Amino acid sequence: MTVNTPLCFRGKKILAPMVRVGTLPMRLLALDYGADIVYCEELIDIKMLQCKRVINEVLETVDFVAPNERVVFRTCERERQRVVFQMGSADAERALAVAKLVESDVAAIDINMGCPKEYSTKASMGAALLSDPDKIESILTTLVKGICKPVTCKIRILPSVEDTVNLVKRIEKTGIAAIAVHGRKKEERPQHPVHCDVIKAISEAVSIPVIANGGSHDFIKEYADIETFQKATAASSVMIARAAMWNPSVFRKEGFCPLKDVMQDYIKYAVRYDNHYTNTKYCLCQMLREQLETTQGKKLHAAQSTQEICEVFEMGDFYEETTAIFEAKKTSLETKTQDEDDQMEDPDVIKMAVRFDKREYPPQITPKMYLLEWCRKEKHPQPVYETVQRPVDRLFCSVVTVAEQKYRSTLWDKSKKLAEQAAAIVCLRTLGVPEGKLCEGENHLINKRKRQDQERLINRDHGEDLAEPSHKKANFIEETSDMNVPKM
Repeated sequence: MTVNTPLCFRGKKILAPMVRVGTLPMRLLALDYGADIVYCEELIDIKMLQCKRVINEVLETVDFVAPNERVVFRTCERERQRVVFQMGSADAERALAVAKLVESDVAAIDINMGCPKEYSTKASMGAALLSDPDKIESILTTLVKGICKPVTCKIRILPSVEDTVNLVKRIEKTGIAAIAVHGRKKEERPQHPVHCDVIKAISEAVSIPVIANGGSHDFIKEYADIETFQKATAASSVMIARAAMWNPSVFRKEGFCPLKDVMQDYIKYAVRYDNHYTNTKYCLCQMLREQLETTQGKKLHAAQSTQEICEVFEMGDFYEETTAIFEAKKTSLETKTQDEDDQMEDPDVIKMAVRFDKREYPPQITPKMYLLEWCRKEKHPQPVYETVQRPVDRLFCSVVTVAEQKYRSTLWDKSKKLAEQAAAIVCLRTLGVPEGKLCEGENHLINKRKRQDQERLINRDHGEDLAEPSHKKANFIEETSDMNVPKM
């Protein structure tokens, strides 16, 4: 059994949150090299609220998946006690909703109050929050009271030391567990000196842990420099961004690993956790830096898939072996799931291996419409659809009940609507009823629609109300199920 111990922010070396860099492969690599805590890249609250939490049994990860099927946040058991989820938010209730969504899969929640980029500040997030202490207090207080995990925030410094210290003291009163301070003002960039004196003033003014950030340019060139930066700021811990992005083995007490080995280790994680190749390529380019103009760098820049990236680094065999293992695992899980389905399934369900292809039907005519029409004609209750989603591949299967008999396709579909149409086809074919395909010849539903269209034109010419009776509309508007889709 895993014991949940509160995350401690004192005496730690931390991977900073970095957009496009702080994805799962980089976080795991930083942990391997000695990082104590890792922050994910900033994720926007509105985007996260659109996601659903999915257990990925093939990769052994927890995925938060957007409606377009893109994985917005992926994590795994290896980092669960040490990953901090950073979000961008300007609304206390939205922030709380996101925190509750991810709380069981992360070690702490952080609010970004330091990002100076326009996309963040225009939405009143990031550094824009620094000028709205009331909103800061509202967001942090709501999170501290609403979740069980530690809450932190990351800020930049204000124009004056006094204003910065006063803000941090107010933040401390919300009950947060730690505060990370990037020692630059919001208009300053990496080439500007980091203000160690301001971070030190903050460290001496509050009792909660202060995490010093911003030392990559001026201080941190190797592992020993981390302690130097910590002493200069009197901070409890140090957070490293660009120095770790260039070579995450900066966390290694024994010193840097050769960059070639670091990049190969990163690629192994990228393949192991199915990281999108564009993200993998971006992170590798940050590591290569001045070597981007070499032959290898140019090949990396030209790569258009994870496989091509692996070939650039002479890891083609690793890619093939790993993907083969995953395909075998996926097939095994699908077979197991199908066997379980067969064992648990009602033996009275009538099944066929069919799919719905809308190209085989006239526009706006579907098997579900034909089945609904048939049920009304035969004085049966309207069809009832029960749809489930399979976690292993997120495909759908639907069972339709008509006249107390159930029907389904044995093939799983990529959407709920397609699965319901397939179930309707199974029912119609079993009953020997036309399903509306183009090859069936004259379509009575289309003819019926034409007659009603003509009636509406006549009514309009006579000045009658154009509104159709609801019972007539129902013959041509496919009824949709609004039930939530459970997972099997």
